[in-house]
Amino acid sequence: MDRYFYLSLIPESLVVSMLAPPRFGTYLSTGTKKRAQEQAVYFELDGDFVSDYFGLEQAKQDCVPHEDGEPKHTVYVSIYRVLEHIPLDKIGSLWLTTRDGRTLELKQQSPPKEFGGKYHLYQELCPVHPLIASVLNPLDLTKFITDPSTRIGLPRICFAELSLGGMADDARSNDVENLPYKAIGHLRDCISELASQSKTTKTVNRIQPEHIPFRCIKSGFFIGGREKVLYYPMPSSEELKREHHAWWRSAALT
Repeated sequence: MDRYFYLSLIPESLVVSMLAPPRFGTYLSTGTKKRAQEQAVYFELDGDFVSDYFGLEQAKQDCVPHEDGEPKHTVYVSIYRVLEHIPLDKIGSLWLTTRDGRTLELKQQSPPKEFGGKYHLYQELCPVHPLIASVLNPLDLTKFITDPSTRIGLPRICFAELSLGGMADDARSNDVENLPYKAIGHLRDCISELASQSKTTKTVNRIQPEHIPFRCIKSGFFIGGREKVLYYPMPSSEELKREHHAWWRSAALT
């Protein structure tokens, strides 16, 4: 049987599995008896991925079928400082799995040169996960967070840009009725501070729950550092409804 490498984000971990990407996500989100209900977000790594940092060979030796022939679901290689030690050129598709086990594949594309909106909302996913408002676009935010001269910087970062509705251009906008965020008033205050105090970033929530409102993803997902940024655009709601209806319906409900 084939073996697959995954960089899982909820929580951060490097995993070897005999499950192909769609089935792997379903297993992570629902378990073997459909009793769990958790999102799964993970990157598929190239099959030729090698590393002097991780104990890959031992993990691959442990990743063998069960006695009854059932494929091995997961062998955890590492749960600490994983992202920073994976070469970006070995990172493949990003997979999003809803709480009832439906998966959506996102492929890499070149980042756009321009991003709409004066203000942005980011949910950091790995290795830390605060909710951040910023005037920086996704590429500039990545450079800012991974700048080695930054006092609280990181070597790598992965995050999603979330929709702000009308507040993307005006903190006072009331065009937020369809956004499921808690404490909209606090979010509005944070954006107002960006406008009035010449700040580039403002923490909305220091420890954001590891649940992503998939239907609120704006531009998409970003992963990388100062040397390179990988971009995974989120399809429009119209495209998701048309081509991935079951996933979209599940994402909207869960």
